[in-house]
Amino acid sequence: MNITLKEIVGMMESRSNGAVKKLILLIVCSLILLPVQAPAASDNDAAEILTKFGDAMAKVAERVKPAVVNISTSRTVKTQRHPFFDDPLFKRFFGDPGPQKRKVTNLGSGVIATADGYILTNNHVIEGAEDILVKLADGREYKGRPVGMDSRTDIAIIKINETNLPTIRWGESDKLKVGAVVLAIGNPYGLSQTITMGIVSALGRSGIGITDYEDFIQTDAAINPGNSGGALVNVNGELIGINTAIFSVTGGYQGIGFAIPSNMVKNVMDSIINQGKVVRGWLGVQIQPLTAELAKQFKLKDDKGVLLVDVVEGGPAEKGGLKSGDVIIEYDGKKVDNPFLFKNMVAATKPGKIVEIKIIRNGNQLTAKVTTGELPIEPQIVSSAEFINSLKGVSIQDLTDEILKQLGITKKIKGVVVSNIEESSPALGVLMKGDIIMEANKKTTGSVQEYNDVVSKIEKNQDILLRIMRGGSPQYITIPSR
Repeated sequence: MNITLKEIVGMMESRSNGAVKKLILLIVCSLILLPVQAPAASDNDAAEILTKFGDAMAKVAERVKPAVVNISTSRTVKTQRHPFFDDPLFKRFFGDPGPQKRKVTNLGSGVIATADGYILTNNHVIEGAEDILVKLADGREYKGRPVGMDSRTDIAIIKINETNLPTIRWGESDKLKVGAVVLAIGNPYGLSQTITMGIVSALGRSGIGITDYEDFIQTDAAINPGNSGGALVNVNGELIGINTAIFSVTGGYQGIGFAIPSNMVKNVMDSIINQGKVVRGWLGVQIQPLTAELAKQFKLKDDKGVLLVDVVEGGPAEKGGLKSGDVIIEYDGKKVDNPFLFKNMVAATKPGKIVEIKIIRNGNQLTAKVTTGELPIEPQIVSSAEFINSLKGVSIQDLTDEILKQLGITKKIKGVVVSNIEESSPALGVLMKGDIIMEANKKTTGSVQEYNDVVSKIEKNQDILLRIMRGGSPQYITIPSR
């Protein structure tokens, strides 16, 4: 049945029945609002779209690749020698061959952060390395030296002696969204300048157990061994992460990779370069996640926030009025949902800043103002395993007030404390764990650096005179030459 719009209007005018008028009006509206079928895209249109997308990705890769480098490292490790070498008859004719050693190499990636040679990579790429070789995209090679390493975030900075290097632009990782297209650039399995594409699969991944401070970007861009330390960039060619780990049961790509957000990377890098160490905020609290049962016990509406288990005496939190049993729901204007997020928030706060912390105490919401402190640096532990003298195999660390307190020493002294003695060390049985070495051959050893400077110059055939503190009493001991 064909009916025109004019005929429909005529019917409306000729009939007085309201129901009929309403029915006809609905028919008119449905006719007017019928969707118009869009013509299907042609094969040429589809090809053009794909070509433009491919060209755009190629331009991003071309812009970023020069700033991504190949990093190879090597170190010497001891290997278990064959029992045959310990046979008395063998030693009689051939002597003792000594410990067996071999060179171990490792491959990774890095990103040129500054034109004067500062390069970002992962801590695990260069940890323990004796030699670091950096190869640029254009084939030039340089010897790298470590500037700073942070195992808590798995970030390291190395330096090469060169200027006018190509760099990468910094992106805002805080503005990333799940589903955004990203490119991963690195050297998987030593295949330099490899680029893979994917999307941001998830944000804020924590509790994985890779590092102490976790806020990972998860991506399905293919990341494999050798990609560590490489760049994760957005479609503008901006650095939004440093590739650091993969989830895999085979050792290869399985669609789950993790990158450290660029904002966290930049904070660590700036701190290492400008201050020589990583400076983090500190409140002096121990926390735990909230559960539904705990939320009920503490009269909370939900389980959002973190529970304070303990507050360090004299720490920033105690001075600001926080107590164990308080539930922190907001920190410096940001909601607190879990312990990992809270830990990262505090660490990213500059020491000395006054922050407002919203808490719930006994069912009441309160606001505390706390001046953040600086996270104490863990004492550096150094192994003297490579010394050729009688202190070979002795591990020491800097002496701190906390260690003195543990040893029951109230007097302020300078020295290094023995943290471990290997069974093969000539000092075993003479030195003891917990001894404080104040002098070696009458030269002060007030720090790890001083100790290494002094002891590294002692020859193999020299006896070593040590002035130590043991059990709160100073004494001299001698370690015979090897």
